[in-house]
Parts: sequence; C-alpha cells; structure tokens
Amino acid sequence: MLHVRVIVPSHRTGDLLGLLRATVGVTHLVVLPGAAREPAGDLVECEVARESADELLDGLRDFGLGDEGGITAGHVDLTLSRPAERAEEEAPGDAADAVVWQELSDASHEDSTLTVTYLAFLALATMIAACGVMLDNAILIVGAMAIGPEFGPLAGISTSIVRRAPRLAARSLLALVVGFLVAIAVTVLFGLLMDAWDLFARARLDGPRPNTAFVYAPDSFSFVVAVLAGIAGTLSLTSAKSGLLVGVAISVTTVPAAANAAVALSYGEFAQMKGSLEQLGLNLVGIVLAGTLTLLAQRLLWSEMRERTGGRRGRV
Repeated sequence: MLHVRVIVPSHRTGDLLGLLRATVGVTHLVVLPGAAREPAGDLVECEVARESADELLDGLRDFGLGDEGGITAGHVDLTLSRPAERAEEEAPGDAADAVVWQELSDASHEDSTLTVTYLAFLALATMIAACGVMLDNAILIVGAMAIGPEFGPLAGISTSIVRRAPRLAARSLLALVVGFLVAIAVTVLFGLLMDAWDLFARARLDGPRPNTAFVYAPDSFSFVVAVLAGIAGTLSLTSAKSGLLVGVAISVTTVPAAANAAVALSYGEFAQMKGSLEQLGLNLVGIVLAGTLTLLAQRLLWSEMRERTGGRRGRV
C-alpha cells in the first residue's frame, strides 16, 4: 500500500474527503483540522492500495492541491489491519502489476538527471569493463554491467514517449549522450595510462578473447537480449521491484561495448571500435523500444481494468 498525506485549504476539505471516499482501495482516513502551517490548512492522511494509487494521485492532481496545498506519497512496508486487507481485496488487479505513473515519472526524472555522481559511476563502470576486456575476464565485465547507471536515462526516454513529456526526453537524452561521451573519453585516457605502465597492450586487444569478444561482434542475439532486458527492467521499475534491475543490468552489454570502443580507439583499432559502437547502439535502441512498448501495454491493460471496475466505490 501507499501512504498519502495531503495538505488542503480548509474550505476544500469536504470536497477532498468526497474524492477519497469515492476511490476504491482507500482506508485509514485521518483528518487533522488546522494542523498544517506551511502551507496553512487541514492535514488529511490515508492509505491506498497500490492498484488504486494512480487513480487517486491523478484525482488529487486534478484537484489542484499541488498549487495551494501539498501531496506526498510513500510506500508502506507493513500494515496489520483488517480494513487495509479489505481495501486491497476491493481494489482491482494485483499490487505487483499496478503502475503508479506519477511515481514512475518522478523516478525517471531523478535517475535520468546528468549529475557528477552519474558521470562518475558510468566512467568507473566503463574503466572496470576496459580491464575486463584486456584481461578477457567475464567477472569484471559482469561487475561493470552491475554498477552502470545507464538504465535510468533509458527508462526516462521510454517514459517520456508514453507520457508525452519532452522535457524528460531531453534530460534523459542529455544524460545518456553526455554520459557515454565522457565515460569513453575518460576510458581512452585510462587506457593510454595503463599502456604506459605496461598493464595494457595491443596484443591483448587483438588476441583471442573467447569470454569478451561478443562486446564488439553484434548479431541478432544482441538485439533480442536487449529487448528482453528492456521488458524486464521496465517491469521491475513499474512494480517497485527495483532489486531485479541488477539482473537486468548484467544481461546487456552497453558499458562493456563502450569500454571496448574506448580501448580500441586508444590503439587506433577502428574496426573493433565500429563493432563496439554498433553493439552499443543495438542495445540502447532495443531497451528503449522494449521499455516503451511495455509501458504502452501496461497503460492499455490498466485503462481497460479501470473501465470494467469504474462503478466501484470506496468504503471510507
């Protein structure tokens, strides 16, 4: 369930309570008249089943409380309450399948913002992957995949397409393009430094690499895996099972491909660099395409479910 807290001007509290009572899945309603000071007003709190949270948040936003009040929502980890159980039973669908679009938009906004921390993680992941490429070490490749933060902007692009949010699209594209350009540039310098210390060598790059050659040899499976990973990653975000993103991260080769491109560039191996960039592009396109189609399918599914249950009302 989600805990929702609303600051509402006192003269509009009655209308707000009407909205809450009309929403299936709402329970634990608390009204504290005059409790809010900044902004001033009444404090209204409730719990809502995740299946109904998107409908309620849309209603609150349309209510205009974002301008003259305040709306906050957060996950409830544990609820021991028969009314809460009844609210979840009455809400349509299953909590694991529910999409809270406002939550997804906010998460995409945060994860797709170009920050120093984002650049640092992406550059570090690419440098680790470069070591894995030169040593033909699959463990280092997997480790680099796991810490790469690039799925955030990719999910932001998919969300922006479905939600028709051009600002989110621009922010996500900026983070993605600048992030990889910076990571590749840093890794080129890192590769040159490692070569100067005799830790990297052209012979390692050109020699047989049975464990890591796939990062510069894209094929049909590259796109198929990227699509499957995009679906899995999007489902993990929308169902709040973010822990599954680690599994998604180690199934695609965005960071390793960028790392191989950087090392190949440092040695003037343009054929390998071209193959690596093709691998990178296939993965990026596949993830965005799969994420967008997954979100569209989820929106269609929940729209149909809302229409079938449109006559149901809450019990608060």
